[in-house]
Amino acid sequence: MFDILVAGEINPDLILSGNILPEFGQVEKLVDAAALTIGSSSAIFACGAARLGLKVAFVGLCGDDAFGRFMLDEMRKRAIDVEHVIVRSDGLTGLSLIFNRGTDRAILTYPGLIPSLKAEDITDSLLRQTRHIHVASYFLQTSLQIGLPGLFERAHQLGITTSLDTNWDPQEQWDSVRAILPLVDIFLPNTVEACAIADMKNVRDAAMYLAEKTKMIAVKLGAEGALGAQNHQLIQIPSLEMKVVDTIGAGDSFDAGFLYGYLKNWKLEKALRLGVACGSLSTRSAGGTESQPTLEEALSHAKLSG
Repeated sequence: MFDILVAGEINPDLILSGNILPEFGQVEKLVDAAALTIGSSSAIFACGAARLGLKVAFVGLCGDDAFGRFMLDEMRKRAIDVEHVIVRSDGLTGLSLIFNRGTDRAILTYPGLIPSLKAEDITDSLLRQTRHIHVASYFLQTSLQIGLPGLFERAHQLGITTSLDTNWDPQEQWDSVRAILPLVDIFLPNTVEACAIADMKNVRDAAMYLAEKTKMIAVKLGAEGALGAQNHQLIQIPSLEMKVVDTIGAGDSFDAGFLYGYLKNWKLEKALRLGVACGSLSTRSAGGTESQPTLEEALSHAKLSG
């Protein structure tokens, strides 16, 4: 029924842009813009994948509150199946406050129910309805961490492929993710995350090292594009030239494009090119989803045929 099942966190982003450095002492400052948008790495990824034409389902937890209803409504508008989302009246939906400087940002996150999803919430009957399962924000989803090896093992037993985007570790420990890498078919860190997890300073060395631990890796290099490694092969693709409005969700949009190519059995370089196009194009407007491209648009910019 589905191409991708996303097991992830649900929270909107409140994005402030302009002179966004706060001052204490009861100082009130004015900012240039404020926007409430779809947030969370998992949901932004899901929107990007659905925008490309993949059939996407989402499982996660949110509160029966304004932020939760906003997120579910926005995902439904983008043709994401949210019937398996667990809505809890005794919990609150998380929120990220993002201070945006265009090419850089700072983030404050209230977790709410983000850490509450468990592996047992994702049943075998649900897994049987999908081709692939994607997990993001590994370090924020602390309850899911415990059962994730078993979840990925169940997925593989059912013939389902897996992908993981850890995102940043607020504790800056990184250790726990290393043990699960052999169960990950596609690992999707950024430069800082790859180097931290591999405990190396050079991203190319880190990519080659991590590619030996997992089946395939695609590392997001920001303005420098992306780096892919598989079977001792290392490929780098430059980013597209864009007038960047903000980079929120660019990595998640890259993931959506790359996994589209993977699910279509494309070779590594072609999948990287589509991922880079999706990530680059997503930076054209504020928020993680407003400028996510259609498949036709992404293929055109990447100079690819379907």
